[in-house]
Amino acid sequence: MNNLNDPPRWNIQPNPRERGAGAGDGNQWNYALLVPMLGLAAFRWIWTRESQREIQKVKAQYNKDVSIITSEMEVRYRETLTERRRAAATLELELEKERQRVKGYRQAMISQSHQLMEERKQLQQERETLEEEKQRLVRSGAAGAVLHEALEREEDWYQRATVTLKELEGQLIERQNAYCSLIQPRDQRLEMEKNMLLKVVKEPIHAELDLESDLKDIFKRDKHCADMLNMDKRKNGSLMWVYLKYWQLQITVQKHKRAELALLEGKVRASKK
Repeated sequence: MNNLNDPPRWNIQPNPRERGAGAGDGNQWNYALLVPMLGLAAFRWIWTRESQREIQKVKAQYNKDVSIITSEMEVRYRETLTERRRAAATLELELEKERQRVKGYRQAMISQSHQLMEERKQLQQERETLEEEKQRLVRSGAAGAVLHEALEREEDWYQRATVTLKELEGQLIERQNAYCSLIQPRDQRLEMEKNMLLKVVKEPIHAELDLESDLKDIFKRDKHCADMLNMDKRKNGSLMWVYLKYWQLQITVQKHKRAELALLEGKVRASKK
């Protein structure tokens, strides 16, 4: 049987008996195979070492780039977060200012309403007092006739003043409707307010009622609007309706005061039958 580990004539074996020029040395063949193998091993070792060095260099550069990008993203995130917080704080401050302003307006309107209600009660008391005085004078005979005649003379002024207030009521309704409208231009409302102020200055009752000052107060403070689906213009406004009732009471009181002044000045005398 053949020896597979040592097949004949496969490996070059040195022949120790042969010497000389034709004999050849078996060690030379072994060295001839060993040199390329060592060169290949050395090349592989050098190539592997250089590859590892390049890999480490690329990994280091990658980690550096990732670290830089991460740092920049963190900085941008902090800056964005700071800006958002600053903007939120600014909006919160503005919102608080608006809340305080609305609260101030509400308190001012409540205070103004209470003041007008007190004045209305006072005027009502004066009216009742004048009515009682009128009835007393009427029961007194001739003096009652004189007072009645004085009141009759002031009835024309009273009617004109009532008509003026009725016209002013309609204008205020239209102005408040323009204020509450989402489509009507603001300039149109301001023009309406300007025309109303110019008109009341020319009215005879302006001196007694001081309508100009009261209208400016209404334009400044009355911001009440009804529901968005409201179709009744008279439901808009709050302070204006208080003022209208106040003015109506005032012209009633002024009618009696003018009659009383006419009596004191002797402009009215009892008619003789």
